[in-house]
Amino acid sequence: MKTFLPPKLLASLFAAFAACSLHAAAPAAAPLAPIRIGMIDGLSGPFANAGEAVVRNITYAIDRINAQGGVTLPDGKHPLQLSTFDNKLGVEDSLVQLRQLTDERIPFLIEGNSSAVAAALVDAVNKHNQREPDRRVLFLNYSAVDPALTNEKCSFWHFRFDASADMRMQALTEAIKADPATRRVYIIGQDYSFGRQVAKAARAQLGAKRPDIAIVGDELHPIGKIKDFAPYIAKMRSAGADAVITGNWGNDLTLLVKAAKDAGFKARFYTFYANSLGAPAAIADAGVGVVRAVAEWHPNAGGTPGSPSDAFYQEFRKRYPQPKDDYMYLRMQVMIEMLAKAIEKAKSTDPKAVAYALEGAHYQSAFHDATMRAADHQLIQPLYLMQMQRADSGGIRFDNEGSGYGFRTERFIPAEQTVLPTSCKMQRPPR
Repeated sequence: MKTFLPPKLLASLFAAFAACSLHAAAPAAAPLAPIRIGMIDGLSGPFANAGEAVVRNITYAIDRINAQGGVTLPDGKHPLQLSTFDNKLGVEDSLVQLRQLTDERIPFLIEGNSSAVAAALVDAVNKHNQREPDRRVLFLNYSAVDPALTNEKCSFWHFRFDASADMRMQALTEAIKADPATRRVYIIGQDYSFGRQVAKAARAQLGAKRPDIAIVGDELHPIGKIKDFAPYIAKMRSAGADAVITGNWGNDLTLLVKAAKDAGFKARFYTFYANSLGAPAAIADAGVGVVRAVAEWHPNAGGTPGSPSDAFYQEFRKRYPQPKDDYMYLRMQVMIEMLAKAIEKAKSTDPKAVAYALEGAHYQSAFHDATMRAADHQLIQPLYLMQMQRADSGGIRFDNEGSGYGFRTERFIPAEQTVLPTSCKMQRPPR
């Protein structure tokens, strides 16, 4: 027996089938183009570990934003995307990589592990943006701390998210000022613009705050070239130094403090970076209670278990569980989040519009506040002076890189107390 459907029902079924067929055949909406960020830094050579740590931190920050849908522009949400360019930590290689970055029309450049490189990039970006206004680049600096970059060499196209060398030195010399046991100081650093500025700042600030202190050594060494610092430690001991000030970073810091440990040299070390990249393990017991560092944050900054700071750090540890990967730069998270917000405020990825949106921008989380000073594009944020401790001493919750050693806060410096005057005379393009 044949079954016949009423014409109206048959027509309705046919229309529904056709609609479903058209829907199935329609292509999915194409994803929106990523907003590209180009990182120029050392990813090979003696400081490759520092560059790799930056990649992890920037990737983590980008992934957090992309997990929320990306950056909102008038046409929708765009993901952030990181591209890396290895400069081998050299100036000429950096300029070559900048040309590659601009050829790829990447609007945002990040760099930080060399002030010499940063200075060259600022100059090159200024010239490029003048020549090619349709392909401008905005330079975000996460670690190059030469004060000149936000003073006489300041640029509208450059923003620094780390404290300058002078700001960091101010925190260290305040601690030295309060320590009557410090009488003889030895200054040692890497022989390039940053190391020279650290030495200059140390002399000037100690002279103003503790004129009774004798500076018994002031030495620069080739960056990334010294394999054995034992001769330098011997000089410090011979000079009777009871404290050492150094801005060394990477392997130059690790090998320096390892040589001090091996020689049984007991002076107090006032450093910029003793909490980073292998240094705590190299210093070990010799550093407990005598090694200090300064930074915008550290894993034990939260103060109490379960604090927002702790939760943020533990999330990072889950992402990177290997001890060798355990180094978090809060300033890099801040930088990427502030960039994303500035793009949204500007409603554009145009570097000029984003730069104007970044000027005066404020960042706030549950445990950190920062403001981008419009006058010189220096981020103003709190600093922590911290002292090295054993993890099993009960004084800290987290160690560094599984070393068994970490840092506790000795002094919290509010943002307003880190502010220094600037000589910047900013030249801004018309809006």
